[in-house]
Amino acid sequence: MRIIIAIDIIDGKCVRLTRGDYSTRQVYFRDPLDAARLIEDNGLSYLHLVDLDGAKEKKVINHRILEKISAKTTLKTDYAGGLRTLDDLRIVFENGANQVTGGSIAAYNPEVFLSWLSVYGKEKIILGADSKDRRIAAGGWLENTGKDIIEFISEYEKQGIKYAVCTDIDKDGMLKGPSMDLYKEILAETGISLIASGGISSLSDIEALEKAGCEGAIIGKAVYEGRLTLEELGKLC
Repeated sequence: MRIIIAIDIIDGKCVRLTRGDYSTRQVYFRDPLDAARLIEDNGLSYLHLVDLDGAKEKKVINHRILEKISAKTTLKTDYAGGLRTLDDLRIVFENGANQVTGGSIAAYNPEVFLSWLSVYGKEKIILGADSKDRRIAAGGWLENTGKDIIEFISEYEKQGIKYAVCTDIDKDGMLKGPSMDLYKEILAETGISLIASGGISSLSDIEALEKAGCEGAIIGKAVYEGRLTLEELGKLC
């Protein structure tokens, strides 16, 4: 199972939110490159870089930070937030992204999202399937689409999507464990390569996710708050 460390960006800084609420932001690094270097120095390889400004403004904003991290580290980066067009994807891939996650675009404009799959292939495109009360959320988690998460993932799997990242928003930043029942249901009902996110706060959480069959686990606040260290996570890789 891939261990993926999250860096969320607002105003050029590495921050964390609680349950996706922008008013709860807490700054951990003024320069996200400092966080990225620590991740790499501890033997980790994967980064989930979230452009929260872009998610809110519906356009890519923080690609220069991606460029700097890509130039100065060897981390393999999945970029999310603000992606709406093929030109947006061109920008982030040219600036060093290895994969991109499309959430809002998949919820509201499936034709465009599927065109990304046609152009870049299933290894490059991740379905963003974040939910609250089992309903897909979009627009930086500010909008409830009303779409059932299992149906949403299943339909895209039929169209060729290989990966999906799923956050139970009520778990995000709470450090009370991941949404295991939901993940087990997704894995039972689909054949998707599932990346779990939200609530992970201990090595036992990671072990449970791996045992359930998750392809990856995104860890954020637990690292920044010292519940899990990059050193111990690096030893799992």
